[in-house]
Amino acid sequence: MLYVIIGRDVPNSLERRRAARPAHLARLKALLEEGRLFVAGPMPAIDSSDPGPAGFTGSVIMAEFASLEAARAWADADPYQAAGVYASVEVSPYNKVLP
Repeated sequence: MLYVIIGRDVPNSLERRRAARPAHLARLKALLEEGRLFVAGPMPAIDSSDPGPAGFTGSVIMAEFASLEAARAWADADPYQAAGVYASVEVSPYNKVLP
């Protein structure tokens, strides 16, 4: 089943985000190679694809996991969690309807 993971950044997390990004992306690439990643990306703090020093407010990941517990465990192990980038993380089942 698909699950959506929404991580909300702590204020002023840009430097921590940059430092943890390579490890974060490596985990996402592993999901992609397994054919389990639907979509992933950051949420810019301003209306721009490159927010510069304004940074980001969080991240959205949609991926396939065996269960809600497996999705939560994956999210809990995210390098952004360990680096203190996220203030909170929400994991929910997701049903794709369109397209």
